[in-house]
Order: sequence, then structure tokens, then C-alpha cells
Amino acid sequence: MDFEKLMQERYTCKHYDASKKIPAELITRLLQTVRLTPSAVNLQPWYFFVAETDAAKAKIAPGVMEMNAERFEKCSHVIVLCARTDATEEYISKVVDKEDADGRFGRVPGARAGQDAGKKRFAGLHAISPSELIAWNSRNAYLALATLMYAAADLGIDSTPLEGIVPAAVDRCLNLSEKGLTCLCMVCLGYWAADDSNVLSNRPKSRLALEDIVTEL
Repeated sequence: MDFEKLMQERYTCKHYDASKKIPAELITRLLQTVRLTPSAVNLQPWYFFVAETDAAKAKIAPGVMEMNAERFEKCSHVIVLCARTDATEEYISKVVDKEDADGRFGRVPGARAGQDAGKKRFAGLHAISPSELIAWNSRNAYLALATLMYAAADLGIDSTPLEGIVPAAVDRCLNLSEKGLTCLCMVCLGYWAADDSNVLSNRPKSRLALEDIVTEL
């Protein structure tokens, strides 16, 4: 699909049809697409938890604010988007090992060592404090959020990004601090219900004009 057309047609779903479930193969395709999201120095500082069943949703429900309870309960799947809270040498080595296995270094002498050093250098620039490193990782992880929403739309799946959550509660529910992660947001996935007031036929998309947001230098 033409990407501008996809952008025009996608909207944030407010009410889900609880009787409609996303096929497992589409969830796999969606996650495979999200995995390809670009990130600074290819560090990929994100992690995802997928909740489909009521039991799985119950594990993270304490982190959902009341305003989002209905869509959380009725949607087909919920994705918890997390950012890494660190950039350890062990993790960087894992990324470099995968790049090496995927042939990114070819036969260029010193390419692997250069990539390893570059990742450590750029991570170090943001490791002046734990909060700054988390902020940098979070900015990169939000790129994956955009990929997730538009890849879902391309597959005919509706979505709702949720920041109406209590990240600290999700961190506790999933023991994320022990995993070197922190929750950023959740994304509901599924199919819109007939009473969804946010469909474009009811609420047309509205964005500022180009001249309001662009200056040619």
C-alpha cells in the first residue's frame, strides 16, 4: 500500500470487538516487521511482551488506568513496549555477534572491532547518568512503536497506543528491573467495534497544514 494512503486511513481505535481475534500468523508477521525498526548504532534497545489471553492480560492489568480498561479488556492482543535501562558490554557484544552472523562486516579488516567500539562510544555519550541512558534508549524504542502501529494498519489490524498506564506498576508486575528493562507504553491490537466513535467517517483526520510545521532553509 502507498504509505501516505496508509497514514491517511489509519486511526486510533477506541472500541474493540471482543469476538474478533488476530490470527497467530499475523501477530508473527507484525513482530517480525517491528524487529526491523532502525535504531541509533543498531543498538535495538527495546523489548516486547505479548499478552493475548485473559490470564496474560491479568499479569499487567494493575498497570492500566481506568480510562483504558475497556479497550484493554476487549482488544485481541496487548503489546508491552519496554526500553533497556542499560547498555552493558554483554548486550553490545550480543548485538555485534548477530551483526557478524548476518554478514554485516563482510571481509573488511577491523569492521567488527570498529562497530563494537562505535556502539560503546555512542552508548557512553548517553551514560552520563542512568536517567539519560534510559531517555536515549526510550527515544529509540518509540521508533518501534511507530513501526508497530503502521505495520499493524498495513495488515488490517487496528491499534491504540496507551500511555494511560502506570509504568512503575508494570515494571513490578513483570519484574522488569531485574531484566534491565522499563515499561514505556502498551499497544492494544484488534479489530474495531461497530460503536467505535473514532472511525474516520465520524471523526475525520485532522493535522496542521505544511506551512504551519515546515520552514525551508
